[in-house]
Order: sequence, then structure tokens, then C-alpha cells
Amino acid sequence: MRHRRDKGAEMGTVGAGDLFRILRDGSPRTRGELVDETGLARTTVVVRLAALQEIGLVSSLGNAASSGGRPASRVAFDASARTVVAVDLGATHGVVGITDLRGEVRITERRELDIAAGPQATLDWVIEAAQRLLADLDVDPSTVLGVGIGVPGPVQHSTGRPIRPPIMPGWDGFDIPAFVRERIDVPTFVDNDVNVLAIGERATSWPDVDDLLFIKVSTGIGAGVISGGSLQRGAQGSAGDIGHVQVPHYSLDERDLEAIASAPAIAQELSAASGERVPPGAVAERIRIGAPVAIAAARDAGRAIGEVAAMCVSLLNPSTVVVGGRLGVLVQEIIAGVREVVYKRSIPLSTQYLNIVPARGGIDAGVRGAALMVIDELLSPEAIDRMVADLVGRSSSGQRESSNSR
Repeated sequence: MRHRRDKGAEMGTVGAGDLFRILRDGSPRTRGELVDETGLARTTVVVRLAALQEIGLVSSLGNAASSGGRPASRVAFDASARTVVAVDLGATHGVVGITDLRGEVRITERRELDIAAGPQATLDWVIEAAQRLLADLDVDPSTVLGVGIGVPGPVQHSTGRPIRPPIMPGWDGFDIPAFVRERIDVPTFVDNDVNVLAIGERATSWPDVDDLLFIKVSTGIGAGVISGGSLQRGAQGSAGDIGHVQVPHYSLDERDLEAIASAPAIAQELSAASGERVPPGAVAERIRIGAPVAIAAARDAGRAIGEVAAMCVSLLNPSTVVVGGRLGVLVQEIIAGVREVVYKRSIPLSTQYLNIVPARGGIDAGVRGAALMVIDELLSPEAIDRMVADLVGRSSSGQRESSNSR
């Protein structure tokens, strides 16, 4: 009895995703170079490339320099083939951007907002801004690969739902992907904003670093953990939630790190000392102008963050710790306090070559990270193989329908 062979296997397209993973670095290659690099038969490479070109992710370029005979043509990943809608939401700001398939930001729209206004008002603006930007770029909505969103609270990544987020009233359990897909019908992924920032910071400034700890210090405090080159979310998506870790030095008053060292915590301390209300957004400026109480509070906050960071360094052994967020980037005393305690508390082996640096990914790091989250999900080798299989299935179905109509 003959077994029916998978059509994709017959065409040699199974494994096209692995070939695409090589091409994602953006370097043009000839078919011969791909044969040498992969060890595959030339016919297999040709068939898989044809499938990747058919789904529009690989394009032909000019010929390579000839060493005699007819010059070989080159192929490369076409990062302009699709676009990604990427969103960075914080407690008091929102950024919506459009990127290419390398996560390069093409255009953004920013605004001040209050995340506590709730999901519908916030996401209505996100969707409307995305539609405006796509129209401004004259992008066909059918070419949008997906939507990525970072939010300032714990997220169950598998569902995209925030879970009891402390500073996001009304968002608990809200189905963000379903809400977005009602108006932009593409795959939508949601993660904690610190994870998204960690991805974007690494891609922008530390592409060769495989073990990185990103700490955001702003309205809240959190960490993104990259280990072995991959973001680590943990079993439910809560890895890196250092803001709710109790600081050993402050253990008697039972406050967690966020209650001691975040912008609202420092603002509360400055308000009590001055007798006037100091809003969290003014903390960095108070420190910049040299107010003694503000500088002392910032140093204490940096040391508290350093105590928790030291435990993370001993546990994870990163080669780079990046301190970001508004306070992490703008306030030298924060990062000085982190360095002071980490280098003193962690074992020498873990700190011998450790870099502790301020974030330098810029204001678009969150947008780029959200885009790369989508790209890594939807352009993985497995996802590419599914896209090719769907194409083969549609082609076979069309041929059968054409044959039956004769």
C-alpha cells in the first residue's frame, strides 16, 4: 500500500524556515554560498529559496562579482516586504510606531496618557494612531505582519492578558489581543514593557551580548532577563518582577523595592521633607539641580536597587546590566548606587568582567522591542515552514479546482 507523501516534503520546502533563519542576518548570498553554508543539495536550496520568494520574504538582487563564467545572482531577506505595528505603553506615555521586518522604526506617534484611564480609551488611541501612521506611509493593511504591545504591568504572555497590574486599574484580565484584532485583524502579542525594552535595548546597543539584565527605574521597577540570547519569561510570564522583592536592608519595614526606590516613592520622600507636593515627574529635575535631599534620596534608591540587582547578578551571572527608565538614564546617583552595592555584594567571578551601564537604546527602544517580539514569533523557522505549507496547500487546492472545472 502506497502512503501519500506530504506535498511540502515532495517539493523540498520542509526546512525553508531554517534557510530563512540564515538569510535573516541581511547579508546577500548566492545559491552556491548557501549550498556551502548549509551542506544541502543545490536542488534543495533552489526549491526552498523559490518558496521563500513566493511568500515574499526573500528577493533577488544583482549579480555577485564574477570569477570567470556567468556571474551568480544573489538573494537576500527583504525587510521591506511587510510592516509591524509596535506599541510602547508606560504609566504616563504612549508610543505607536511602524517598523520594517528588522525592527527598524519608520515613523512614530507619541502622546502623554494615563494608563489608569483604562484599556478601551488607551487602546482606541493605539489603534487610531496605528491606522493614521499606516495611511501616512501608504502601507497596504494586508501587508501588516502583526502587532506588538508592551504594557507597564504583569502579563500572561500566552494570552496577552494583564494579571492584577498594580498601576493599571481596569486592565486585569482584559483581552488585549482580541480587542485589537477587532480592528486590525493580524496576530497580536502583548508583554510587560520591561521585557520589550530589554529586547529593544539588546538589539540596538548590545547585539553580541547573550546574557543581559535590563532594569527599568521609573514609575515602577522591573527587570528583563536575557539569558543565552533569549528573553526569559518564566513559567507564567512573571520573570524579572523585582519591584515586589523585599530589600534585605529595609526588611524591618516590610516595604518592597518599588515602595522604596521608584519615582513615586522618591517623590513622596521629597514631599515629606519639603512640605510641598513633589510629583513623580519632577524627581529627576530636583536631583539635576542639586537639591541635597533629592540627591541623598536618589543615592539611597540606587543602593536599594543595587541590593536586589546583586542577588540577580549572583543568580543569573549576566555580562551586562543595563539600567534604564526615566530615573535610570537621567540620574547618575541611581546607577552609582547600583554599581556600589553590586560590586561589593556579588562574588568576584560574577563581577570580574561585568558592565553596569545606563540604557542607550534611545526613545524608540520600546517600540523596536515590541516589533522584534512579533518578528521573532512570526518569522521563526517553524512559522516560516507553516507559511510555506499553507502556500503549497492553497496551490494544490487551486490546481485541483482548475482540473475539476475542465
